[in-house]
Amino acid sequence: MRYLPVILMFLIMAFVFCQVEAQSGSQAIPDPLYWNISPDQDAITWNVAEENKLPHADDIEMSGQRLSAIVRYEVDKQKNLTINRDIIFPQLRRFVGSSEPDWYNYRAYLRRSFDDRFLPSIVFEDIILQPKLDSVRIDGILTFFHSPIEGMIIERALFPSMTQRQMVEKWVIRNISQVEKRLHIGHTAFEQEEKGMHGVYKVAIRCDSKPEVVIEPGEDYSFGLYFSAGMSNEPDVNQCFADAEKERKAFLHVMKNNLVLKSPDPVINTLFYFSKIRASESIFETKMGLVHSPGGGNYYAGVWANDQVEYSGPFFPWLGYGNANIAAHNAYKHFLKNIPPEGEFIRSSFEMEGDLPCCSKDRGDAAMISYGTSQFVLALGDKKIAEELWPLIEWSIKYCNANLNGHGVVLSDTDEMEGRIPTGNANLATSSLYYGGLINAARVARMLDKKPAVEKDFLRKAKKLETAIDNYFGTTIDAIETYRYFDGHQTFRHWICLPLVMGIQTRKEGTLNALFDKLWADNGILVEPGDNVFWDRGTLYAFRGAFKAGAADRALGRLSSYSQSRLLGKRVPYAVEAYPEYGMRHLSAESALYCRIFTEGILGIEPLGQDRFKITPQIPDSWDELSLTSCKILNRDLNFFIVKKNNNIHMMVSDGDRIVWDRQINMGESLEIEL
Repeated sequence: MRYLPVILMFLIMAFVFCQVEAQSGSQAIPDPLYWNISPDQDAITWNVAEENKLPHADDIEMSGQRLSAIVRYEVDKQKNLTINRDIIFPQLRRFVGSSEPDWYNYRAYLRRSFDDRFLPSIVFEDIILQPKLDSVRIDGILTFFHSPIEGMIIERALFPSMTQRQMVEKWVIRNISQVEKRLHIGHTAFEQEEKGMHGVYKVAIRCDSKPEVVIEPGEDYSFGLYFSAGMSNEPDVNQCFADAEKERKAFLHVMKNNLVLKSPDPVINTLFYFSKIRASESIFETKMGLVHSPGGGNYYAGVWANDQVEYSGPFFPWLGYGNANIAAHNAYKHFLKNIPPEGEFIRSSFEMEGDLPCCSKDRGDAAMISYGTSQFVLALGDKKIAEELWPLIEWSIKYCNANLNGHGVVLSDTDEMEGRIPTGNANLATSSLYYGGLINAARVARMLDKKPAVEKDFLRKAKKLETAIDNYFGTTIDAIETYRYFDGHQTFRHWICLPLVMGIQTRKEGTLNALFDKLWADNGILVEPGDNVFWDRGTLYAFRGAFKAGAADRALGRLSSYSQSRLLGKRVPYAVEAYPEYGMRHLSAESALYCRIFTEGILGIEPLGQDRFKITPQIPDSWDELSLTSCKILNRDLNFFIVKKNNNIHMMVSDGDRIVWDRQINMGESLEIEL
């Protein structure tokens, strides 16, 4: 018996140790950091010459109107660089073999992968130059800087043509020595033909270097390596690297100068800028006109009810990029064109230039459409377009209302995760999105001078639905007052953040505890506890909801950690889709969701009509100031400047040069501002 206290103490310590190990084992190891931010906060650089965490590999997607390229780069321990260029030509549809699954028809893009076998050989004094890698820069263009060799430096910049079916690799050879350098440059021309649905396709690689060049001291020589495709009855692509680079930089100029965020955190500022790039470049020329598409190697030249209607479309009016607004408008018009017969659900996507609708389940797409379409027209502030899209908003609300169950929440087969994980027959996401759609639709009705009864009916339905959401989904899990995702669900789910996003704060504290204590991991919000599966869209919505609910200080640390991982870690430089599925692809609309954390979350801006908006700033205590300038909503040029003063904030809002608000307000105070 005298050993009993010792034995008990040992057992207690062993139990505590096991608990700590179990908890730490459920968390991924934090990302190592590879990258640094440039002084101008418009680029990131990787100093490979001093890197000891090798080998390392990553990839980045870059897009233009007629192609998308996923460039995979790998650096080994000796600092040798290898690149693979996975290039998709969305408009060039290939034939699908009879032995291939039917779903291949939805991914039947002409696609080619090019490794380094096609690189030019640069010969100096009978030696083929094979320099090590010195550093890498990403700024909307991917540039590799090689270490000096034989008194020369080689730089390689990769970027897509914004208008042609061509991926460009610009080479620059700089003579940093005191003597001239005579080089012989050899390269291989390549052509391949394939019969496809639109005729005969030709894939080509060409290089426009001279076979022999002399570079004087301090001078340089540039040439292009081009990967292109086209139809045999089209002229060959002959755009030079200088013209393609000019196009790309013009696009980046718009991204840099529209919707500019300045916070005290350079990581957040830079990722915000990068997010504008990724959100806006994934726009493709199609038979539907320009359309935005997710990308990621699978999703091109089509529109989806979640990615385009709900995620990216409502963002683009804020940015004011003309092609993006056109693409968003085209997406909404295509869904409007395809409203189904009464009682039937609308298809969730229209792919392959709109030719192939998909799929056979109701994902709550009408709720997504009610929310996203109404947000878009409010932010755009164009009454003509709002009137044009009003039937789509009306239909989506009518459909959702006709599909309420006996408890007053919306029925749907699944949600946007398309059956990957159980959702029951009525889930929280669909009802939350419908609630947001009702609130926004009431605002659109007022903007369009509809009968007052229309606005009142939408608001009455929203109030009733808010009560139903709380009664049906509200529950206690692990002593936390929050939501179940569907009837019978007994754990936390990432989409419990959606009521907060929509302004429902009944279960705010418990929901925040569930999101940031029970579901948080090193890569953001998990889909469910313990499975290490995450989808960035859930994390990005959770941040927006937390800031909107006034939990700025609680959310900021996690937002900073997430932003650092995505911008400077091992998988850069954008928000991703998911893990482990498809290995964290750079889907485009997730980057739009990142930007919306600041516009709708931290600043709490809600367009109300053609010349009105609501704003509810929620600024973290550690931030003394914040600005968002050149904001293009409501077809204006709005600028927001906030400076903290004691427990209050001083806010100035201007429309171009005209100041429309300039006074002190309380933190979290809501204002309606007339322009």
